Amino acid sequence: MTNHEKTAAVIGAGFGGLALAIRLQSAGIQTTIYEKRDKPGGRAYVYTDDGFTFDAGPTVITDPDCLEQLWALSGRVLSDYVTLLPVTPFYQLCWEDGYRFDYANDQAEIDRQIGEKSPEDVGGYRRFLAYSEDLYREGYEKLGTVPFLNFWSMIKVAPQLMRLESHRSVYSKVSQFIKDDQLRQAFSFHSLLVGGNPFRTSSIYGLIHALERKGGVWFAKGGTGALIAGMVKLFEDLGGTLHLNTEIDRIEAQEDRVTGVVLKDGSRHVFGQIASNADVVHTYKHMLRGTARGESNSRSLEKKSFSMSLFVIYFGLKTTHPELKHHMVLFGARYRDLISEIFGADSLADDFSLYLHAPSVTDNSLAPPGSSAYYVLSPVPHLGTADIDWSVEGPKYRDRILKYLNDRYIPGLLEDLVTVRHFTPFDFRDELNAHLGSAFSVEPILTQSAFFRPHNRDDQISNLYIVGAGTHPGAGIPGVVGSAKATASLMIKDAEP
Repeated sequence: MTNHEKTAAVIGAGFGGLALAIRLQSAGIQTTIYEKRDKPGGRAYVYTDDGFTFDAGPTVITDPDCLEQLWALSGRVLSDYVTLLPVTPFYQLCWEDGYRFDYANDQAEIDRQIGEKSPEDVGGYRRFLAYSEDLYREGYEKLGTVPFLNFWSMIKVAPQLMRLESHRSVYSKVSQFIKDDQLRQAFSFHSLLVGGNPFRTSSIYGLIHALERKGGVWFAKGGTGALIAGMVKLFEDLGGTLHLNTEIDRIEAQEDRVTGVVLKDGSRHVFGQIASNADVVHTYKHMLRGTARGESNSRSLEKKSFSMSLFVIYFGLKTTHPELKHHMVLFGARYRDLISEIFGADSLADDFSLYLHAPSVTDNSLAPPGSSAYYVLSPVPHLGTADIDWSVEGPKYRDRILKYLNDRYIPGLLEDLVTVRHFTPFDFRDELNAHLGSAFSVEPILTQSAFFRPHNRDDQISNLYIVGAGTHPGAGIPGVVGSAKATASLMIKDAEP
């Protein structure tokens, strides 16, 4: 590649797009990011209402080392740009019968709580942790940032994956080690954080447990948006260019190469390499419309199964609730049956399980003095599973969830409410171009993992690349930042003369 061609466009300023752009810019490839919305972040967008700051999406930061690597590439340090605060416990898990489990990075404390609940499971948990650490070594450290471009790359690692029984589900492996029903839920819900059904997702995703125990759970001071702002500043300090409010209409392709992007305003921009952090179906179906590759690949992508969607409520209260924990998982009365309905039913369940984010207990800068900021999310079916009119059902569902929180977890919520907004599967579809309103892209089942996931470099177009949740290794902050490392390794090598 000649030097004037050593340029790259990254479409979308989500975590994956920013991490990729930082890697490319650090390697001397002049990189431009195009972002459709008025702020960077993608799913990690930020809302500000009435003095409250709400992170729109990811709030659980794990494996800070994968972020620190982005700064180290240019001899800089993450802590000069962003302050990460440790979160303890990692999560508080709550059930409707009043049982609570504080999942913290403290072996003695975990053993104590398990011992009180189910003494026979103390040893079982230790064995599960050892299994999770094995998964972490094989699945995350060795394979998490390696691009799987051909079947042989998969065959080489198959023996390890078979030894770890990756064909089994997360829940079934957890159940081998742990007998108590609530503790099984406590150690299998993690796959939902990356869009996976614990009863279908490959047990390889059991590595999330070891990932958290190894690296901790963190929160960026000022919110996840402050981490995004730090990444943007690093990218711009390195000489990169970010365009906001700039939607890509299409990617121009000639035979087996892409040549540039055409913006909504009709202007055309030429690049040596193009990477998409946009939704993977949208990339092929819309941006590559009219090309043979766009049409054939979007048809095959649409046949894949996609992760569930989310219904998210952001709300601010004029009081504080220091008794809450930063991350809370509120299990409903049903677990297996509810998850089965979220991934398979054509309607909205009457009950729900919730993730409650209460960041004001860690960081008082997110709300006015004496007030507190929250978001609560409920996993719901995507639009291909359930044809729900969210413009009608959304406000009703919001009110049901807020009343549930008011009655069970946050007394006085309804009378102390200052501001509230919600985000539905329609918004995932319309704001984020997410196929079927899926919150996490392609579902992380074994037959859609590694080589079987959309590849980090297109199979036919030699200078088109994918980054983000829809490619290897998958969703979650470490997943999409890992995808950026895999994709960057290809782009930097391909840019060599």
